[in-house]
Amino acid sequence: MSRERASRRLPVIVTLLVGLMLTIMPLPESAEAFRPDWLALVAIFWAMQLPRTWSVGTAWIIGVVLDVSHGTLLGQHALALCVIVFITVRFHLLMRVFPLLQLSATVFALLALYQFLLFWINGVAGVNAPAATYWGPVITGTLIWPFLYMFLSGVRYRAPAGG
Repeated sequence: MSRERASRRLPVIVTLLVGLMLTIMPLPESAEAFRPDWLALVAIFWAMQLPRTWSVGTAWIIGVVLDVSHGTLLGQHALALCVIVFITVRFHLLMRVFPLLQLSATVFALLALYQFLLFWINGVAGVNAPAATYWGPVITGTLIWPFLYMFLSGVRYRAPAGG
């Protein structure tokens, strides 16, 4: 890989690693249920901005890493991330022209779908969890999205051109 291609990929890789660190960082028990799905939010952003470079394959890899780090069923987060990233890639041209409020509502729907898929897989596997662990990340992720979107947009436009 050339130096130029590596420098174009570096911001995406760094933001994905920071998202993984924020996802596995320990929190107090009372705040754990409201931890945003950082990796899902970052994956949605990069799939929307650079759909040909960072899409379903990347979602699968970071989902498997997330499954291993959490010790959950292997492929659980990978499947859920692949589904929401596929939908994002499919509608990325439409989503990129949405106003920020409408984009936040779309991200709410994507995060709700992500949590529903995790809920469904846990239900099939017989794993019980309180409802706050499913709805808390959706609400906090939606509230954080506008700030994360503006921050990552700044990162993207300061980085060298390309994906």
